[in-house]
Amino acid sequence: MEVTITQFRQKVFELVDQALEGKEVWVKHKGRRVRIMPEHPVDKLSRITPMEIIAPSADLEDDSWKAAMMREWDQKWDRRLEPVSKPARAASASGRTGAPKVARKVRRTA
Repeated sequence: MEVTITQFRQKVFELVDQALEGKEVWVKHKGRRVRIMPEHPVDKLSRITPMEIIAPSADLEDDSWKAAMMREWDQKWDRRLEPVSKPARAASASGRTGAPKVARKVRRTA
């Protein structure tokens, strides 16, 4: 909302209340604009009002639907991504696996 300085003088308390609620308030004076805003920003999430439940007769405590849905998801997952078997690596005599060896820098101390 943009108002002139004269309108601002007439409605100063109303406009400050609007700014505190989070609405933008601009005052125009001699071709320049000034914005009025609260010191600490308004938390928009705190102003959200909860919605009504779409299906008030639904039982939210009943979890019988969950097991059937999970089975269906698992079946779709298995169809799309078949499990891949990985060959097992044999451990060497030193107890290490067949991982590649990495050269290490040796730090010499005097």
